[in-house]
Amino acid sequence: MVIHYQCRHCKTKLGSLEQQQAHSESLGFNQLTSLERENMLSYNENGDIQVHSICEDCHEALTRNPDLYQLDNLIQ
Repeated sequence: MVIHYQCRHCKTKLGSLEQQQAHSESLGFNQLTSLERENMLSYNENGDIQVHSICEDCHEALTRNPDLYQLDNLIQ
């Protein structure tokens, strides 16, 4: 199983982890609410997990320009 991290805004690949077995506690997923899990995690047919996070560049842009939260993608 591979866990892929990708920015939810600009779609930049942030990294991947290859795990034989992954426990939600060791990854911190157990700290998320059910709504956060629904928004942040998706599962591929092959068992891989896609984690939708935020990269440093998008975080900085959103911090400086909170109006950007209204957009689905920061980079149009």
